[in-house]
Amino acid sequence: MNRLSPLLATAALAIALPAFAQTEPTAIPPELTRCLDGLRDAARREGVSETTFRFLTRDLAPDMSVIDKLNYQPEFSMPIWDYLSGLVDDERVQQGQTMLQQHAAVLERVQQRFGVDPATVVAVWGVESNFGQSQGKYPLVQALGTLSCYGRRQTFFQGELYSAMRILQAGHIAPERLLGSWAGAFGHTQFMPSTFERLAVDGDGDGKRDLMDNTADALASTANFLAKAGWQSGQPWGFEVRLPPGFSTDGEGRRSKRPVSEWVARGLRKVDGSALPTGLGSAGLMTPAGPTGPAFLVFKNFDAIYSYNAAESYGLAIAHLSDRLRGAGPFTTPWPTDDPGLSRAERRELQVLLLLAGHNVGLVDGMLGDKSRNAIRAEQERLGQEVNGRGGMKLLQALRAETPPAAPAAEITPASPPSR
Repeated sequence: MNRLSPLLATAALAIALPAFAQTEPTAIPPELTRCLDGLRDAARREGVSETTFRFLTRDLAPDMSVIDKLNYQPEFSMPIWDYLSGLVDDERVQQGQTMLQQHAAVLERVQQRFGVDPATVVAVWGVESNFGQSQGKYPLVQALGTLSCYGRRQTFFQGELYSAMRILQAGHIAPERLLGSWAGAFGHTQFMPSTFERLAVDGDGDGKRDLMDNTADALASTANFLAKAGWQSGQPWGFEVRLPPGFSTDGEGRRSKRPVSEWVARGLRKVDGSALPTGLGSAGLMTPAGPTGPAFLVFKNFDAIYSYNAAESYGLAIAHLSDRLRGAGPFTTPWPTDDPGLSRAERRELQVLLLLAGHNVGLVDGMLGDKSRNAIRAEQERLGQEVNGRGGMKLLQALRAETPPAAPAAEITPASPPSR
């Protein structure tokens, strides 16, 4: 069945309006009312009908929690070993390998159509939404409406708001299903609304582009994104390398690409000591934790992954998970820290041990939120450790040592696997 006509879609919006409206009358801040009124003409110029705009903004109360999240992004604020340890762990690798098997036929068609290998597509899926299990819970119109009127980058979010309204107006997705992240990304692989309009595709031939409930559409759209970003079929994203003693990384980076032959001449080898492969074009040297940590030569395919979220730590998570799904192991060079990050299973264990110590950490879900961090600070102070609220291996091992062997930490399973 094809998508709804604009007329029918507008009628559907009218019927679905209670999904967006407050169950009790809410006092709308006057500054939000003024802001939305000021966006009305721009929305109309951008193809949003007056009826659609009125339906979607009526009784639209702001959600100020999204402003707090706007100023905190883990890709840029936490140590990379913490970021990667929760995104690329044995649990996600096992789930990803299961997804590769379950969706093998779809992924084969996707590869034939777009030239992107199954492991990379599934790695994006795993990092973005934990294979569809954590797509987000924020009503997009409310979140984007708030971000359009408060905080920084309002112009950007206004464009995404108009895109979300057009998606609903055209009937691509049912209004009550358009839920996603605080920033407006939605679906199995977390497309922004404007990205949906540009790059979402019909993956199963049913005439619709449904990234919320149709895995084939989501996987095909992800591959289309990467293909349009310059993905080169059959080429690697990069690989871990060994730097020669005294090698200077000053001025090097993902964008400072040099021919592989130049890296060979400067003494670089693959991390296992073998010679660098030739015929792969130019590569940049990336050392996300400095010259004493893991080092990577990255090619154009890494840039394609990077474009999905514009953070090198994010790109490395996708790239590394794709390698793990192909059977590779963890990085060879250790991260330069004496307090490694924790996997999701280890984070859940830490939460259980904090519970046993008498702290309220909320749900044992592997996500170290405010309650968990407060408990961590209290235990760090008691144990004489640095008090920073970070859940690392030192704290976990210290609490393990104090816990009787019969404690059921290993038996705890998550209520719902967290996403990034």
